Amino acid sequence: MNYKELIREQKQPLSYKIAKACEAIEAGIAKSKHAMALAFSGGKDSTVLWHLIRENFPADAERLYIIFGNTGVEYPESLHFAREIGKKWGGVRFCEVTPLKTESEGLKYEAQKRVLAWVEEQGRLDEILKPDGKLKSTETLERICPPEMYEQFRREHLVWPKGTPKSYFWCADQYGWPLLGKAFSRLGAHRINIDCFLKYSDSKSQDAKTLAYYEILEKVKISQMCCHFLKKEPSEAKQAELNVDVIFKGLMAAESRTRATNFLSRGYIFESSRPYLPEGDPFCHCNPLSIWTDDDIWEYTTRFHVPYSGIYDMGWQDGEEYHKIPRNGCMGCGTDLLFPNNHLSILRKTHPKAWHTFMHMGMGEEIIKLQREKRGGQMSVFDYIADTDYLIKNRPCVFDRIDKLVMEEVKQDEEMMIYDSEET
Repeated sequence: MNYKELIREQKQPLSYKIAKACEAIEAGIAKSKHAMALAFSGGKDSTVLWHLIRENFPADAERLYIIFGNTGVEYPESLHFAREIGKKWGGVRFCEVTPLKTESEGLKYEAQKRVLAWVEEQGRLDEILKPDGKLKSTETLERICPPEMYEQFRREHLVWPKGTPKSYFWCADQYGWPLLGKAFSRLGAHRINIDCFLKYSDSKSQDAKTLAYYEILEKVKISQMCCHFLKKEPSEAKQAELNVDVIFKGLMAAESRTRATNFLSRGYIFESSRPYLPEGDPFCHCNPLSIWTDDDIWEYTTRFHVPYSGIYDMGWQDGEEYHKIPRNGCMGCGTDLLFPNNHLSILRKTHPKAWHTFMHMGMGEEIIKLQREKRGGQMSVFDYIADTDYLIKNRPCVFDRIDKLVMEEVKQDEEMMIYDSEET
């Protein structure tokens, strides 16, 4: 199938897409030798997929595990719905998983930076760096820390104890904040490792675009590793525990170019491997809703009276128009910050307390840094007001969309200084 054929498939009526989804589900069921699971988010897509399986394959649905990933930063409405429908439809096979815990004690990023500075002052960089200038490992850096310095970090609460959940804020500290898309934040190392790479390594690419990326990365603490630690890692741990060999997901090609490309190259089902499965037994990913669109999901939901999270009925008023929240997901996601009505701008309007928490915990500072790097030399409100707390309190909308925050959009400088927060 090519892109033209995909578009043609996406224009087919819902009845056609239901039939194609059922074909994929049936094929996925036939692949399973051990156990099957549904990756459930509490969102509309995975709920519709679960309903499809229950209605069309009732016997198989009875042995289907439901793995719900509670990231710790779920919308409260979605969390409530996921647990409610999970208990009602899934019973004992509904599995709520949370981030795994650290296996050892570790330093917070601020402490790691201080250790690195001490090592440099002592002229001992060769003990922690590889020949190409990259950090041998985060553990290597932490082991070289003098005991008296480590104890000082304890007193300053700059140590993550053993058994700390790998939470959203742990990820932000150790790796970075989820700002901009996954294609942009493509380095998966600890932030302190990236610092060493940018400062000491001679193996950096000389490609112009890559160098521009390095310039932003050097100043802004961004990463997409939260998806790994909050979603993938705990889900895969549960899959291993249950001996799952087929996972059903409610992914749609219409959601992104990457997902469309993956569907065109892999189809509805593709195989990979998992170490816990017997040799020769593949692990299968099945995406029955690949040719569906959001409109199809809502048409199916309405036609078959499928329950859904109350998050989708929430929204905000913009003049005479009322906007609803289009998707659920983690509340603190800033991957679409370059676009209007992005995740964080909606969160500020619908869940202001949560938005303020993310901003005050450090995301606001990184958004300011990112905006300064992305504006291309144009003057910004951030050049006039450097106090992050003041901006969060009195001009919160400046954090809504970083690529448009330039002085040319403001009629008069006074409008920035005399600002009515009720108008955001």
